[in-house]
Amino acid sequence: MEATCLAGLALRSAGHGNAVSTVRFLKKAQLSDGGWPAFQGDSEAAWTTALALCALTMPNEISETSDKALSWLLESRGKEGHWFWRWKFKTADRNVRFDPDKYGWPWISGSASWVIPTAFSVIAIKQFTVCNRSDASEKRIRLGIEMLLDRTCVGGVWNSGNSVVYGVPLRPHVEATAIALLALHDEQRTEMIQKSLSWLRQNAASVDSVSSLAWCILSLFVYQEPFGGLKNRLASVIGDGRDIRNNATLATAILALKCGEMIHPFEVLR
Repeated sequence: MEATCLAGLALRSAGHGNAVSTVRFLKKAQLSDGGWPAFQGDSEAAWTTALALCALTMPNEISETSDKALSWLLESRGKEGHWFWRWKFKTADRNVRFDPDKYGWPWISGSASWVIPTAFSVIAIKQFTVCNRSDASEKRIRLGIEMLLDRTCVGGVWNSGNSVVYGVPLRPHVEATAIALLALHDEQRTEMIQKSLSWLRQNAASVDSVSSLAWCILSLFVYQEPFGGLKNRLASVIGDGRDIRNNATLATAILALKCGEMIHPFEVLR
């Protein structure tokens, strides 16, 4: 589902007619609870619901499908959202350092909040409700943002989950930091966010991963940071794309290379 959503966005950015087929597929693949599974045939909705809502919002596909997706996102939460787990993390399980009152979204139901699913969920809700934000959507956005800010590593950057485990500070990840910054780009430009941007700008220069490099470009663009050299390097690395075996990676690279030539698929316009 991840590859399908990203490919649909990439095809739309290129003006390709197959983007319409993606919308039809997403409508057909939606589960009865309003979410989408990680892969077709699974019965449990996952974090891919956020990407699916982004893929439907981009072409202004406002329908019952999108409304149901929003409802699913507003109800979904990491297991810290349940009182028992909040109590457990505050009293018995102190091996990880975070505030369990601040929770986001999990990869799959029943697991704790993670940075990337939370960032994409915040983006999806912001985009879909930008002209009609309710108290419920605003509250869920704020809670997700609080969770992201609470989970930062030293220096205000992110890894995939918590910042400290068993008393050991964890190393930040470029991709998680880039995606988290996308979710925060329309928020107040605090000193922490500025430090995160500086870290991302400095570390992007040495990134070899096509996916991580693409997310760096997509993130730096919305902050109006220079990224031209990164674009040239990405284009050189992927060539004609035939050696990229992962369609989600290829689609993300196309979106990054089209930055400045299209409406940004993960930008929240005020």
